[in-house]
Amino acid sequence: MKTPSLPTGKTRWIAIAIAVIALGGLLVFWLLRDRGNPDVLRLYGNVDIREVELAFRQPGRLTNIAFDEGDAVTKGAVMAQLDATPYREKLAAAEAELAAAQAQLDKLHSGNRPQEIAQAREQVRQAQASADEAARNFRRQDTLLKSGASSQRAADAARAARDQSAANLAAAQASLSLASAGFRREDIAAGQARVAAAEAAVTQARTAVADATLVAPSNGVVIARVREPGSMVASSTPVYSLSLRDPLYLRAYIGEADLGRIAPGTKVRIHTDSSTTVYHGQIGFISPRAEFTPKTVETADLRTDLVYRLRVVVSDADEGLRQGMPVTIDIDTAGAAGQPARGR
Repeated sequence: MKTPSLPTGKTRWIAIAIAVIALGGLLVFWLLRDRGNPDVLRLYGNVDIREVELAFRQPGRLTNIAFDEGDAVTKGAVMAQLDATPYREKLAAAEAELAAAQAQLDKLHSGNRPQEIAQAREQVRQAQASADEAARNFRRQDTLLKSGASSQRAADAARAARDQSAANLAAAQASLSLASAGFRREDIAAGQARVAAAEAAVTQARTAVADATLVAPSNGVVIARVREPGSMVASSTPVYSLSLRDPLYLRAYIGEADLGRIAPGTKVRIHTDSSTTVYHGQIGFISPRAEFTPKTVETADLRTDLVYRLRVVVSDADEGLRQGMPVTIDIDTAGAAGQPARGR
């Protein structure tokens, strides 16, 4: 006699129910497997992703926005640009001022041209000849005055002409000495200072041109796009809000009674309610100051108990960890307190 078989549809539903029960049992086992282990410390915390507001250091008109909200960016990526025309014009003017200052300094270092020195030497010769002629004329007038052939007035005029010619000769000789010696050290030092000031102005202008381009400081995700092309922005006005994911931190709290079971550098396992992925990391910081448990933290202790804030650095974070997400942190405390402190 044949045994009657169950309908095919009913068999499939029974198989599905058995599979669900099995998976549920595995899940319960996974959640409870560490609860009875005294060497495993369970903490609760939240994902603490750092955020940064990106802004230009220079004011101007926004010409280009390269990313939108939710876009992933890499370090050094060009995210936005200002109209850099005014800053390029200032750079050109600063470079021209530098060229003029450098030319003036080169002139001071080189001294006078050979032609100028030769001209000064010839002026000395002319002054010497005039002085010699004036001296001879004075001697002649002095002799004639003694013999009564000339007047005192003529002798006085000859003496004045001799003295004036001697003064002109001294001035010409001094000019030749200055032309041969070149410029003073003080003049050269002042020229060097003008060149240094012009170089600083060029560097400042180049920095302003570079500041017209906004680049990503780190890998991250755009969480807010604040300005649009064509907007006039002031310096330090936010253009983007960027979420930094490298490194990714968790914020958690531990009671005073368990504080001696952990140390910076202790390895941890991280679980979330949204997936079965197990993340890994290490304790990077333990606050030296006690505080009351924040309202957003789940803990088995009373809320009035003092706790210590700690930070966990996640080593294998992915998109499954998002800002503020609650996490469960399991710490193998056997020998943890003796591990070296190498947290971040």
